[in-house]
Amino acid sequence: MSLAVLKSRALAGMDAPEVTVEVHLAPGLPAFTLVGLADAEVREARDRVRAAIQNCQYEFPQRRITVNLAPADLPKESGRFDLAIALGILVASGQVKAEGLAGYEFAGELALGGDLRPVRGALAMCLCAASSGRRFVLPAASAPEAALVGSAAILPAASLLDVCAHLAGAREIAPYRGAALAAAPAYPDLAEVKGQAQAKRALEVAAAGGHSLLMSGPPGTGKSMLASRLPGILPALTDEEALGSAAVHSLAGAFDTACWRNIPFRNPHHSASSAALVGGGSLPRPGEISLAHEGILFLDELPEFGRRVLESLREPLETGRITVARAARRAEFPARFQHVAAMNPCPCGWLGHANGKCRCTPDQVAKYRAKLSGPLLDRIDLMIEVPAVIEAELTAKGDGETSAAVRDRVVAARDRQIERQDKANARLTPDEIDRHCLPDCAGAQLLKRAMAQFALSARAYHRILKVARTVADLAGAAHVGGPHVAEAIHYRRGLAEH
Repeated sequence: MSLAVLKSRALAGMDAPEVTVEVHLAPGLPAFTLVGLADAEVREARDRVRAAIQNCQYEFPQRRITVNLAPADLPKESGRFDLAIALGILVASGQVKAEGLAGYEFAGELALGGDLRPVRGALAMCLCAASSGRRFVLPAASAPEAALVGSAAILPAASLLDVCAHLAGAREIAPYRGAALAAAPAYPDLAEVKGQAQAKRALEVAAAGGHSLLMSGPPGTGKSMLASRLPGILPALTDEEALGSAAVHSLAGAFDTACWRNIPFRNPHHSASSAALVGGGSLPRPGEISLAHEGILFLDELPEFGRRVLESLREPLETGRITVARAARRAEFPARFQHVAAMNPCPCGWLGHANGKCRCTPDQVAKYRAKLSGPLLDRIDLMIEVPAVIEAELTAKGDGETSAAVRDRVVAARDRQIERQDKANARLTPDEIDRHCLPDCAGAQLLKRAMAQFALSARAYHRILKVARTVADLAGAAHVGGPHVAEAIHYRRGLAEH
């Protein structure tokens, strides 16, 4: 048989389209031609495959070899096709039996000695391959990640020889049966933050409803400490959320099975580019906002980020998805994250502090705050001032409230939301807000006055109602009342002042 056909998978955004690997041997001068819109990494497979076949004591055919990766218009990248190409050559040359190939899919990068190295995106590939009914042959190091897809049949192989022995029936590869052993998350405890009762309350409200939060205050007041403790008071990820988050990290080649079910916390430096934040590349890969999917994106020193970088957040904050478009390829990634940010009140950071160090002029302060556009600020649910902690609070004995105690209240409030509307309050649509968040007469009057006094937008009106609904859920109230609306407006006033 001079033709062999095998199945593999490519990566295109969150999708893993099927790729048919066709290998044909023809008479003529020895040559190795690889076609099918392959990038440099795939074209280099010619040398890896030749060395791996020879070092596994097989004969590399001295014929004209043509490898086609179909469909031809789908870009192919990385060394994931090495295993399929090598097997195709061995099958086409008659050195390995061809029976049963249609029941398998193959992915793996070959070392020169024939060992299999892990591949990026194993989990994403298995998510798409699970419905095909085929068994997926993967490097042993990639099997624990791929096996998180419970319905997938994973065959972990250590080398090309193992796969050949399995196909020949000499030594079958046992399906992977291991389970992900995730270590218990070691989140920092909220009790370590001294003072800042108002900031802790805002953090609890943000966690309960999944709301975005902006903290403003002088250096050293605990803004970063508070943000890093948010994962410890959030509800645990569901199976679907954990799998979605893991799939994105798998695409980036950054997934660790020991972190399975951990809430993502991404904290990019303010020098990060727009492509680093939203994703990019000639073959698009996920950026920081997608790696924060189902978790938290914390942007410290918010005004120090580039204006274009910050404006790129507007779409995912509304839709929970980001589309990366290139001339020849378009990819969509999930980006449903909780946005938390921190900033100083002025360029030097000491505006309003009792030490009187600030010498910033009003124009400098206005220019600094103008780096944050109105449309971006309008999409933030809560903004709070985080003042300097007084000496008495720093030296006070006795631990504050622990993350576990706060988390119990947050989980109870989130359970009420799931039971009522099957989603967190931050994700409510305008129609759902009208059904679940309308306040009583006192709350409506208070909101009406706030709209007039602070010239709030329609988006701000809806966000105040969603925050008020969360405050009511934390209080165990069935309906939104005046006190709940008042607290929500209080969190919104900071935005109006900026």
